[in-house]
Amino acid sequence: MRHFLDLSDAGGDAIAAMLADAIDRKAARTGFPKGKADGDAPLAGRTLAMIFEKNSTRTRVSFDMAIRQLGGTSIVMDAGSMQIGRGESIADTARVLSGYVDAIMIRTDDHQKLVDMAEHATVPVINGLTDASHPCQIVADLLTLVESGKALPGLKVAWLGDGNNVLASIMEAGGLMGFDVVAACPQGFQPSEADVARGQGRARVVGSAGEAADGADVIVTDTWISMGQAEADSKLKAMAPFQVDVGLMARAKADAVFLHCLPAHRGEEVVEAVIDGPQSLIWAEAENRLHAQKSVLRWCFGQIG
Repeated sequence: MRHFLDLSDAGGDAIAAMLADAIDRKAARTGFPKGKADGDAPLAGRTLAMIFEKNSTRTRVSFDMAIRQLGGTSIVMDAGSMQIGRGESIADTARVLSGYVDAIMIRTDDHQKLVDMAEHATVPVINGLTDASHPCQIVADLLTLVESGKALPGLKVAWLGDGNNVLASIMEAGGLMGFDVVAACPQGFQPSEADVARGQGRARVVGSAGEAADGADVIVTDTWISMGQAEADSKLKAMAPFQVDVGLMARAKADAVFLHCLPAHRGEEVVEAVIDGPQSLIWAEAENRLHAQKSVLRWCFGQIG
């Protein structure tokens, strides 16, 4: 049983294989209508159940299209329309769905729900986002960097802002793929020691945005106010010195690129001149959610690695 709860469930070699597969499959689709299945339709007959307890645009559409392009089908469910919205346990839901579908993707608030789903399911379970990590996003980010011509080992990736779930998975990726992550976060919003430890010695936290950005190959940020968080003036004030602006990008390498998992709040965590500028890869990054997740699905079914 291959669950994809975090990047370490697959490991560095498998992630590298996913990236190679995604690049090949993406190239093979040149000129295809979006709804046309891949020529080999490797997941024909498979059905993916998708459970959403949190709002979603990119995860919902990219996973839906991913399974279709691989030849399979999907069932999309919101928690409010399921029995888990009325108190049925995650364990019972996992057991029931395992009798109907071939894999389950869940996007939820509490990471423990994901763990419980995987413990009781008899089909692969995929993390579409939890409060602790966002591995599918990072596979797409790595794919975007490789496509842009950057070799992952030895890169300096600078993170600016909140020490959140996306940062936790970037740190984990650094440890697995051999690049350094320097996170600049304000006091009170830094990642946990456990999250830093995911970087296997390649991740560290600093208090200065400039220190993180100096000589960076990649600059990454995310929205400061996450889903479900109350708008907090104090948090926005603490985050303000970590905004990605033109001056900060100038401290990175000349060929540095900018990533953001979206949705973005222009004028808060990043200025328009950066997110819409020539160094920004956000639209390729967003599209690559589709191509990366196709390879995640194939790995879960034992077709990669």
